Amino acid sequence: MSSIALVTLVVRDYDEAIAFYTDALGFDLAEDTDRGDGSRWVVVRPAGGPAGTGLLLARAKDAAQESAVGAQTGGRVGFFLHTDDFARDHARMTAAGVRFLETPRHEPYGSVAVFEDLYGNRWDLLQPAS
Repeated sequence: MSSIALVTLVVRDYDEAIAFYTDALGFDLAEDTDRGDGSRWVVVRPAGGPAGTGLLLARAKDAAQESAVGAQTGGRVGFFLHTDDFARDHARMTAAGVRFLETPRHEPYGSVAVFEDLYGNRWDLLQPAS
């Protein structure tokens, strides 16, 4: 095995999720294919980065999946978004309305701040220490 290609993120609505990840986080929409049954294959990836893991945005299909939207990691930080310029990306994301749960902090491993996506999933914005 050489890499993880996709991680599924259960969402309420394809279009609102695409808008958040592309507009607020600056991701690229890598694929949006109608599957013919009312579902879509929607993949977003961080813009300008190396080819790597993407998010498969999967619309919740039933009550059990709907209840997992925003709580897929039980309230823990479950996603880690690396940057090469923490201050730039923190400012851009804040201006785009991203909700940070803490002020930026500087740890031995890098600069970091926890934020929530549009559903409440927790992410780290992280610039690893050199």
